[in-house]
Amino acid sequence: MRSSTLPDRSSDVPPSAVPPAARGTSPRVHHLDALRGGALLLGVLLHALMPYMPGSLWLVSDTSDSWGAVAAVGVIHLFRMMLFMMLAGYLGHLVIHRRGAKAYLRDRLLRVGLPIVTLGPVLFAMMIAAIVANTMVGAMPMPEQGPEQAAAGSFGPLAVPTMHLWFLLLLLEIVVVVVVARAILRRVLGADRSARLAGRIGDVLASPWGLPLIAAPYALGLLAQPGNVTGLTEPYTLQPVAGASIGYGAAFLTGWFLRARDGGMARVEARWAIHLGLAVVLSPLALTSPMFAPPLLGAAFTALAGWAWVLGLTGLCARLVRREIGWIRYLADASYWVYLMHFPLLLVVAVPLSLVELPIVVELALGLAVTLGLLLLSYDLCVRSTWIGAWLNGHRRPRALRPGNLRRRRTVTPGAGLSP
Repeated sequence: MRSSTLPDRSSDVPPSAVPPAARGTSPRVHHLDALRGGALLLGVLLHALMPYMPGSLWLVSDTSDSWGAVAAVGVIHLFRMMLFMMLAGYLGHLVIHRRGAKAYLRDRLLRVGLPIVTLGPVLFAMMIAAIVANTMVGAMPMPEQGPEQAAAGSFGPLAVPTMHLWFLLLLLEIVVVVVVARAILRRVLGADRSARLAGRIGDVLASPWGLPLIAAPYALGLLAQPGNVTGLTEPYTLQPVAGASIGYGAAFLTGWFLRARDGGMARVEARWAIHLGLAVVLSPLALTSPMFAPPLLGAAFTALAGWAWVLGLTGLCARLVRREIGWIRYLADASYWVYLMHFPLLLVVAVPLSLVELPIVVELALGLAVTLGLLLLSYDLCVRSTWIGAWLNGHRRPRALRPGNLRRRRTVTPGAGLSP
């Protein structure tokens, strides 16, 4: 498959291998878009696994516990949000250089900031209604208070709970800081010198020894929070959390600088097998380090394992997704809506399942099937071809069930849909 906007380019070359100047106005980098959707959908899986954690710290506690769930949640938590923030930085650099800083900020405010303001209260009310309803019928277990509930129960002007939308608020904060810092540097150093500096940083990060440098801020963020070096503590209220700001802000900048250097991401992607091998070896050490290692070593294991997963999966996906694949494209488009709306629905589904004696795999499959089935149906019927789809994803697309209902005319904004 050959793109008319990218002459002389083989389909065997991943889009991230093409220099920024040569990418024209092509709106898609398919493997990164697929990864972005996968990171969001992994969040649904992570929340579906939480009831099976021994000594559950979540809103629902199942009668059955599984150490397999502990391992799965631990591994997903190592890399999922780092991957998302890295992609947001890479694709943010793409958009800002095609459309300018004002257009980029306007897009982020519309597609990231506005959902927090408009959907946040609705989702919070839905979650409270689900808890009340389940409590009234005697179906709501009373788990120990976890960090999310403790944060939501705090007081003060910044104690507004952000639930699972915390990453949108943090992303918006990071975007504003990066855009302002970029403007200052361009004013002080000039546009050309600033671009060369960003390219040199990208060169270093893309080098064979870039993994420890990329992982260092993640480790620093872990050490900046008390008592936990197996994962960053999310800011579940409007109160910023130092560890999350350091770790995820650096992840955003990693993606930003890798795109600032021609072929930087492609150089990293070429070492995908090495990175995945390191991820498999380091993950058990990261998850068990609190039992045998001092905090500094535990933080190093966690950061290296997390970033090895990020870089390894990015390279693997570049090999597997070389062009647009219909069902992957559809799920990537739907993933933002699914993640935004999944939490209350998953809670309603998980509570009755927690009271029945079924194998955990069967319960998990049923819960995910019902939740994802209903959300994908609502996406296709109410979002994909409507103004909501244009708002959240930057475009309207034909529905899968009745595609003829959508007028074929549509506008695709360069970079739209690549990151919420």
